[in-house]
Amino acid sequence: MKNRKQIYTVSQVNSLIKVALEENLPSRLIIRGEISDFKHHTSGHCYFSLKDQSGILPCVMWASKFRSVKFSPEDGMAVLATGHIDVYTVGGKYQLYVDKLEPEGVGALQLAFEQMVKKLQAEGLFDDVHKKPIPTYPERIGILTSESGAAVHDIIDSIHYRWPCVKLFFYPVPVQGKGAAEKIAAALRDINRRNKELKLDVLIVGRGGGALEDLWAFNEEVLARAIFDSKIPVISAVGHEVDVTVADFVADARASTPTKAGVVAVPDMQEVLGQLISMERRLTGQTKARVKLAQQKLEIILANAVFRNPLLLVQNSRQQLDELSAELAETIKELLAGAREKLSAAYEQIVRIEPHRLLGNKTVELNNWQDEREGISVIINNSRMQLTAQANRLAGLNPKSVLQRGYSITTNKKTGLVVRTLEDVRIGDRLITELAEENLIESKVTKK
Repeated sequence: MKNRKQIYTVSQVNSLIKVALEENLPSRLIIRGEISDFKHHTSGHCYFSLKDQSGILPCVMWASKFRSVKFSPEDGMAVLATGHIDVYTVGGKYQLYVDKLEPEGVGALQLAFEQMVKKLQAEGLFDDVHKKPIPTYPERIGILTSESGAAVHDIIDSIHYRWPCVKLFFYPVPVQGKGAAEKIAAALRDINRRNKELKLDVLIVGRGGGALEDLWAFNEEVLARAIFDSKIPVISAVGHEVDVTVADFVADARASTPTKAGVVAVPDMQEVLGQLISMERRLTGQTKARVKLAQQKLEIILANAVFRNPLLLVQNSRQQLDELSAELAETIKELLAGAREKLSAAYEQIVRIEPHRLLGNKTVELNNWQDEREGISVIINNSRMQLTAQANRLAGLNPKSVLQRGYSITTNKKTGLVVRTLEDVRIGDRLITELAEENLIESKVTKK
């Protein structure tokens, strides 16, 4: 009997390949390549490929592993992927299961920092227009930092040295490690929510120096947005002079170190006292100069004749009043004398006219006019009677008077003439028939 060839199922082949790969490949590989077709699934898992000039390798990174990646992978980015090769038997393909992903040539945290800065800058979170001014003379300041670090003492000492009258309120928060950024952001929001009671003028958020990993909480997006949303002005005081964080960019002011936070937050008491002394001297000098000028003006006023003899104005006014009274009395006398002369002249003129005789003549004339008026009335009545008779005769001759008795008058609308015979109209002519009370009927001639 001939040996029969063995037949495999698809699943069996995939399993054989899986075993072969596990036996012949290293358990852990670091692979250099360029990311392509990167997809971040809603489940949190990431699917992408690594490629070089002549090949491509499918990759998958589970959500639990991807959470530790600080930067945002993008297509075209050169990376180093650490993981192991295995077969995805359902799809019949081998792929790299990535445990660790780093950018090639630059640290992952540095790249993540640059990406975060670029993103928030594009959104306008760093724009000066959003920066709130730091109060010149704050009275109450809140400090958010670790209670175990030296930063809290540096901040408090620098503030009290410069401005000892301020009240400080300490809010301990973790400044590094997992969840630190979220806790600082939560504290910021809680303080803002309760600030009607707290009445804080400024908040200082910071910590001492350290490696980029130690400062990373201050590069997290959640903290950057909490600082941006704060209604209370925020001063960022993180690390050393050379350390720059996202919090520094988004805060309303930056202190290069925790110790310098006092310089940014409060004025120097000695400088303020110096300014006050200078202002006091300047105000004193100005006040003295104004007082001296006022005294000089007062001396000039007191030297005036009015102040030497204050009753002189009253006496002069009295004299003017006496003179005006005398002039007024003389003027009244002259006016009365002139009025008397005009009255005498008018009386003499009336006497010459003899008004009683003139009144008698006018009475006689009025009586004569009365007699003539009666004659005129008789004439008017006679004329009215004659006019009435003529009107009655005229009404009898009015052709329209017969209309009241049932007659009518017909005229040709075209010629306007009264229709008396058939020759006065033609077929098609329109006739107007007038009835009593000016009622009209319009008709058309259709037959003669």
